[in-house]
Amino acid sequence: MEEQVQEVLSKLRPFLLRDGGDVELIDVDDDGVVLLRLMGACGNCPSSTITLKAGIERALMAEVPGVTEIEQVF
Repeated sequence: MEEQVQEVLSKLRPFLLRDGGDVELIDVDDDGVVLLRLMGACGNCPSSTITLKAGIERALMAEVPGVTEIEQVF
């Protein structure tokens, strides 16, 4: 599952980079919870929660079977 998550993040990364940010995969646990760290401009952006939940989580849950939730690591 981790490899599939990385593939989806690779597709999303150009959009984050365009705004001066990036995303790092920390872990995928056995329950399907994906731990991510938003970096650069995305790390302290007031809209980072929206980016994480509405953008990244939606894409991962749609494309990677077994992903149940996304959590941000600081």
